[in-house]
Amino acid sequence: MVSLIAFLILIGVLITVHEFGHFLFARLFGVKVEVFSIGFGPPIIRWRGKETVYQIALFPLGGYVKMYGEDSMTEPLQGESDKSAYQDPRSFASKPRWQKILIAFAGPLFNLILAVVLVALAYVVGIKEPAYTNQPVVVGYVEPNSPAEKIGLKPFDKIVAVDGKPIKNWKEFTVVLNMKAGMEVVFEVERGGKRIQLKGKIPEKINKIPFGIYPLLKPQIGRIMPNSPAEKAGLKEGDLILAVNSRPVRSWFELVDILSKIKEPKPLTLLIKRGDKTFTVKVVPQYNPKIKRFVLGISPKQEVVVKKYPVIEALKKSIQKNIELSKMLYNFFKDIFTGQMSLQEVKNNLGGPFSIAKYSGGALESGLGNFLFFAGFISLQLGYLNLLPIPVLDGGLILILLIEMILRRPLPERAKEMLTYIGMGIIGLLMFFAIFNDILRFLGG
Repeated sequence: MVSLIAFLILIGVLITVHEFGHFLFARLFGVKVEVFSIGFGPPIIRWRGKETVYQIALFPLGGYVKMYGEDSMTEPLQGESDKSAYQDPRSFASKPRWQKILIAFAGPLFNLILAVVLVALAYVVGIKEPAYTNQPVVVGYVEPNSPAEKIGLKPFDKIVAVDGKPIKNWKEFTVVLNMKAGMEVVFEVERGGKRIQLKGKIPEKINKIPFGIYPLLKPQIGRIMPNSPAEKAGLKEGDLILAVNSRPVRSWFELVDILSKIKEPKPLTLLIKRGDKTFTVKVVPQYNPKIKRFVLGISPKQEVVVKKYPVIEALKKSIQKNIELSKMLYNFFKDIFTGQMSLQEVKNNLGGPFSIAKYSGGALESGLGNFLFFAGFISLQLGYLNLLPIPVLDGGLILILLIEMILRRPLPERAKEMLTYIGMGIIGLLMFFAIFNDILRFLGG
């Protein structure tokens, strides 16, 4: 229910702002707006303004602004009688192409502006961030065969400098990794009370090939799955696991490593610290066929901090973050269209309405700031998606109008019809693929 409510709020705001952009610019250029609709299909709520019908329709996945003369896009040929919609100064068809382009562009533009506003509000309200981002770079786990392992990094190493530049926390380290992508670097590391230097190359595509190290997590239980071995054994959230079968455990990844080597469901003796008390608990691990290993049914405790900023600083950070996210989206689209991203990678990154509902619900439950940030990111994606040069999207209409400006004549009606069918086919295929992908995710496929 939370996911549904969060989804309806999210999608309702984004669509309203998008369509308001079209509406405002249409009115600004004197175009009569006949219908302003949030959603498609039969209207649930409908009321009439001075000259516009406003409505909320049954299906919330979109909306539209119907302008007078919008369908009369073709200029009358020489010797042909003028079309009334083309003659009427209040019709969309009668306006110069540069005004039509601005009306089409206004919807995506308002989504991009909304993204900046929402992310700024998120920073003002406060965003929950993992506590480790502001902590020293102490390695908790090194992924096998990763660039980090090849360089020689090991668990419990503390990275204090990269190419002589001091590194204070994981946030700084992440920035440096991206800046050094594809370059040979020197890591200064504290290991066992000594400082050593390790040399190696950072992957050129660091956003695709993970460096391979993860922060140190305490072996503390954050969540217990219902009916799991941990719940049956009486373990509780917040319990700190000190040892397994008398073997000391210093990090969550050491615990995972121990459990990954279990081959049969034999009882384990856990040394637990709960508050001021220390005691032992016996628990029998259960085989999970999905991940093909024995598990206890627990997840680590993720410490978070709430970061708040003054309004001006929040706005600056929002602009920086939206530029960063825009670059990420640009690389995503570029890799798709150039074939550098495999079909499986596209599948993993493509989500439909069910995924958006799920993540919006999770964001709302984690705090208003996180929900606002998530809404801003979706608004940013919606803005750029609508600017793609695909017929039936705003970007497709802009492309057609630009072509007509270059040719100095309208495209034939037949050509526009064919482009519309192609655009509808592309969008329909994308929607089908996204929804089908969502269904597979929820079915565990």
